[in-house]
Amino acid sequence: MNASDLSPSDDYPIHQVPEVLRHVGTSDRNFYDRYYFNCAPTLGSGAEPMLLIIGMGQYPNLGVADAFAVLRRGDDHLVARASKALGADRMDTSVGPFRIEVIEGLRALRVVLAPSEDTPDLSFDLTFTAAVPARLEARHFDRALGRVTFDTQRFVQAGSWRGHLIVEGGSIAVTDEMWIGNRDRSWGVRPIGEPEPPGRRAAETAEPSCFFWIYAVLQFDDAVIITIMQEDARGRRIVEDATRVWRDPAREPEHLGRPEHALTFHPGGREVSRAVLTFHRPLPEGGTREALRVECTPVLASYIGVGTGYGLEQDWRHGMWQGALAVQQLRQPASSIEDWKRMFCPIDNLARCTLTEDGRTSTGEGLFEVAVIGTYPRYGFDDIGAVAP
Repeated sequence: MNASDLSPSDDYPIHQVPEVLRHVGTSDRNFYDRYYFNCAPTLGSGAEPMLLIIGMGQYPNLGVADAFAVLRRGDDHLVARASKALGADRMDTSVGPFRIEVIEGLRALRVVLAPSEDTPDLSFDLTFTAAVPARLEARHFDRALGRVTFDTQRFVQAGSWRGHLIVEGGSIAVTDEMWIGNRDRSWGVRPIGEPEPPGRRAAETAEPSCFFWIYAVLQFDDAVIITIMQEDARGRRIVEDATRVWRDPAREPEHLGRPEHALTFHPGGREVSRAVLTFHRPLPEGGTREALRVECTPVLASYIGVGTGYGLEQDWRHGMWQGALAVQQLRQPASSIEDWKRMFCPIDNLARCTLTEDGRTSTGEGLFEVAVIGTYPRYGFDDIGAVAP
């Protein structure tokens, strides 16, 4: 270690290990530190449905930072992305035309994609303001053949947006009254970068490969319901969390118990047409309690894995070296995205939802992210290529 490893962030008393801040506490190549945001007009506003998703990550042990934005609007799938060499200053949250500013920690953040010749059809200047306290989720941990494949921590927060979004030169006003979304911060270890040699994994065929995942952040008038589920092919839970965070800060978040899912799929694929989430809440002392039920209906699907770096394309993956700076735009009709890509990436759905609780109903909306990749017999997917009838 030498003096050039120092950065301005080392002047803050926030160190966790006996290293400068640019060096994390593990040498695992897959360590990452990431922002995620989504932004959409409310479904009852009368505005055209659209969904903007933004991500930015740093990969200290790969020396890379990257960012993306993907807009789903009508049949348009529009991606802007950038990658750069990660410098010494981890507090530099910019990648080419992208930048993130923390205005007030756990309260307000500004997210910018500046106009650029490399991304001519998309730019924005948006500020997220929290509507509820940030919620620290259950830690996500998994191993494969003894090696840690996931060891991540994340917090999530719902809120509103203001600013402007420019698409093909046309400006769209974004106001707190009409635009909502959620954001998360996650960090730790998960697969990133160029594919590693499979080694022994290539010969291990006893356990079918499966990635079943539900991540929902659903906003109602009085609260936000946050749900995570990951299962293996047999339905065994790897991670789960279910919490209701009240808009009234005086009320403590409510643990909703074990979440269960019942999914209906569009024929010929694995896209969800309807989802029912049931929460088996802990019983109050000396009493009984009915299950809480949320029905979700997807309105608009964003194929977040297409062009953004989540691993479908071998030439652009999160943490992959693209040179000192690369900025690109990709655009295609969503209807032209290959079937195999739709099946092998999580889909971020903008969804309507109805909550039934103690005989009363209320409506809301938000993110319903789902992936059923590989073998998952419960829904009839007995092999990697099986689709819904």
